[in-house]
Amino acid sequence: MMQFLWYAARVPLVRAPVVTSLGAWLRHASMAALLCGCGGQAASEVAQPATSTSAREAAPPRDLTPAEIAKLVMPSVVAIRGERSLGSGFVVRKDGWVATNLHVLVGSRELKVVLKDSSELPVVEVLAVDSEHDLALLRIDKSGLPVLTMGDSGAVRAGDAVVAIGHPMGLEDTVSDGLVSAVREVDPTLTLLQISAPIAPGSSGGPLIDSRGYVIGIATMVSREGQNLAFGVPSAYLKTLMANTAPVSWKAFLAQRQAAVLPSAPKRNIPKHALSFVAGCGEGDLRLLAAMMGKAIDVGAPLYNSGNFEACYHVYEGASLDAERKLGAACQGPKKALADGRRKAAALSSDPSAQAWAMRDAFDGLIDVIVRKLEAD
Repeated sequence: MMQFLWYAARVPLVRAPVVTSLGAWLRHASMAALLCGCGGQAASEVAQPATSTSAREAAPPRDLTPAEIAKLVMPSVVAIRGERSLGSGFVVRKDGWVATNLHVLVGSRELKVVLKDSSELPVVEVLAVDSEHDLALLRIDKSGLPVLTMGDSGAVRAGDAVVAIGHPMGLEDTVSDGLVSAVREVDPTLTLLQISAPIAPGSSGGPLIDSRGYVIGIATMVSREGQNLAFGVPSAYLKTLMANTAPVSWKAFLAQRQAAVLPSAPKRNIPKHALSFVAGCGEGDLRLLAAMMGKAIDVGAPLYNSGNFEACYHVYEGASLDAERKLGAACQGPKKALADGRRKAAALSSDPSAQAWAMRDAFDGLIDVIVRKLEAD
């Protein structure tokens, strides 16, 4: 099973509805169907969403280098920050329209857009959302902003150059380049761009740029299964969203999102470990383990809150396996606790919500003993 991470970092636990049909795809698409393209369609034959021609009057006379693309695009790329959240976005209209992923919005009561000059402006309206394609269109009270131009995502083919620009983990103006690895038709209503350019937490909602400087997609998610597989939503879906706005205030949007009810958490079963449980672990091991579990919770909690319980579980499971590999050979207690957590979760395969909580119990038990051990030392 692929392990997918929706990249909205550090979002607190809140009640929120299921966000996207992309989430449903993550739960049900198999590795073989995704990577082998069952059905026999070549990338050039995949059905594409409707597109319109570029708004720019003339294309650049040649392909641009990644450095030239970065210089052209960066003034329009923004960071989107909540009290405990981080994402990216980009300006699509000079009077304050900003595009991003819908999941970047989930979990924050206040949301600010940080411009290139470091000024921070609150989101005043949500102009439109597209839950099927994980897109949102925001408005800030600012005019005269530099705008990115939409490209023709329907013309994108495997092998085309692509540049991703965003703010991963708060590192502003991070540029990565690569290729469009494939154009994936997930179903008749959802096409994704698989790219080799790496994306990371905080890059969600940032633009994917072609060699002429046009937006062909929006960075959306990554799969970690042996290698990093990054995906973006074609810009055609954003063009449609921009043509069908229905503005609501930020306050009204919050009220709508918080109206949904998540399933109640099962009875917690957090292990209580003695300090001797971590006796073979060095301080570096303990701090590394705590950091890895904390980051997994930061990513997994908003997935759970968006209704994507299985993705949350797989984030926790993947972090557990990674942490176990990185711990020193003498740090046997935590390794056993992580393995026990995975076994308990695997036995609950019919209930992804319970699987996520089983892994969270293992994490919380370890965090507790780590804190007590470090305080005692």
